[in-house]
Amino acid sequence: MKNHICLFFVLLLFVHPAFPAESGPRFAISFPKDLSSQALDGRMLLLISANDEKEPRFQIVDGPETQLAFGIDVTGLAPGEAALFDAEVFGYPVHSLADLKPGEYWVQGLLHIYETFHRADGHVVKLPMDRGEGQQWNKAPGNLYSTPKKVKFDVGTETIIQIRLDQKIPPIAPPEDTKYVKHVTMKSALLSKFWGRPMYLGAVVLLPEGYDSHKNAKYPLIINHGHFPYTFSGFRPAPPDLDLEPDYSARFDVHGYNRMVQEHAHEFYTKWTGPDFPRTVIIKIQHANPYYDDSYAVNSENLGPYGDAITYELIPLIEKMFRCIGEPWSRFLYGGSTGGWEALAAQVLYPDDYNGCFAACPDPIDFRAYTIVNIYEHKNAYYVDSAFKRTPRPGHRNFLGEVSSTLEQMNHRELVLGTRSRSGQQLDIWEAVYSPVGEGGYPKRIWDKLTGEINHDVAEYWRENYDLGYILRRDWKTLGPRLKGKMHIYCGDMDNYYLNNAVYLVEDFLESTSDPHYDGEVDYGDRAEHCWNGDHTRPNATSRLRYHQMYVDKILKRMEESAPEGADLTSWRY
Repeated sequence: MKNHICLFFVLLLFVHPAFPAESGPRFAISFPKDLSSQALDGRMLLLISANDEKEPRFQIVDGPETQLAFGIDVTGLAPGEAALFDAEVFGYPVHSLADLKPGEYWVQGLLHIYETFHRADGHVVKLPMDRGEGQQWNKAPGNLYSTPKKVKFDVGTETIIQIRLDQKIPPIAPPEDTKYVKHVTMKSALLSKFWGRPMYLGAVVLLPEGYDSHKNAKYPLIINHGHFPYTFSGFRPAPPDLDLEPDYSARFDVHGYNRMVQEHAHEFYTKWTGPDFPRTVIIKIQHANPYYDDSYAVNSENLGPYGDAITYELIPLIEKMFRCIGEPWSRFLYGGSTGGWEALAAQVLYPDDYNGCFAACPDPIDFRAYTIVNIYEHKNAYYVDSAFKRTPRPGHRNFLGEVSSTLEQMNHRELVLGTRSRSGQQLDIWEAVYSPVGEGGYPKRIWDKLTGEINHDVAEYWRENYDLGYILRRDWKTLGPRLKGKMHIYCGDMDNYYLNNAVYLVEDFLESTSDPHYDGEVDYGDRAEHCWNGDHTRPNATSRLRYHQMYVDKILKRMEESAPEGADLTSWRY
């Protein structure tokens, strides 16, 4: 059944307004034929803001500054037909339009378009394919949206407010290659088979100084995992722009942070091309998919065999194209946050294919501390288990412990942006990666998105397949000898998302290991927030800009110490 009403029914509502005043304002959102002559599937969003500082589509966030969003799924919505928003439509952070206070607001509509996939497992699913933007619903090329308009709501409003989508987000131009930065795209046979259509992996490649003049050199490969990279950020040949208008970073409470970013990016370029810097190839992987801006670099029932595709298709191709050594001892992983989890997961799940990882501020690596939730023992993710109290679990804090959003609020924002794990946001991608396939071919919920009630059967599946702490404990007898010296984990002890809690649990096990001892490192930044990477000498705001130059020397030292006899340790040391 379609989740929209036809324009004919909208007109009837104008003639017979029979809604009680407490139903709140209502909206009908449609698009014309000149934007799309075809019926469309997707998530229709109604966005409402109390200010015009920027478009409402850019003001839907987890923090207290968020504005309002309401969403419904539409199937086969034709040009001229309307999606109706009334008091029954779920919203964030206000749950119903009936609760909207009278006043003046800026309103905007947006249709996040879904495609139909006929997967190899027999399921037919509707999902938003990434279109080069890194799975961002408010920036995705091809999405339709309306010009924001100012609307006044009065008590007892009975008319329907019409919103006409009048714009389409344009395509994103591909990045250009330079002397040092190359962009590679390959069709993945493994992923194309799974998704039932051509699917691609990409890599942004940073070449060493002297690459063109040292034709006989072969290089180690360093894989930097993280969110979708348009190009190689943090590498800037041009000096900082002296005319750049300084901005303000609320996250770090720093004025002129954009200038700092350019300064550190140019500093890395200077060091990278200087006479004493180690010569190696670094890549950032592009693996945006229908659920998120990256795949988490593992095999998944819902996303497909991304782990195998990256390890056995993409990386060998890069090594062949750019004269890399191509041996496991010459490959190293690092990353922060999502990339931190991916670096550790790839190392643990492919222990013989990589020679070590630096995992900074990793996403939950032990699901007994899935942020602030123990998915195996707790009953509810949103509230502390209690017979008489209703204490919400926090979702985001600052270094002083001040909470800006709860887990319930963060999940409700995602639920508005997309049902069935389709929001393209953080908790939904964890669910899509870790869960088995559920009803209709979509991921099984780890907990009820509305109420927070945990599904412990799903939790058991997560434990066996993706709980890295559990996998290490379960399989240390066989994994230990293959991981000795390869695991290095860093996290701030005031991580904004409580990620340090899981690191503590893994550290407890690693420090207890014997035969062999893990022989790695776990370190914490005092009062450091998210993205701390092991640098005790700089504040978070700047240390996070120095991953490459900070880690490369350590990585090369590991490779030289662990390389097999006869390995090439000289051709790339010029």
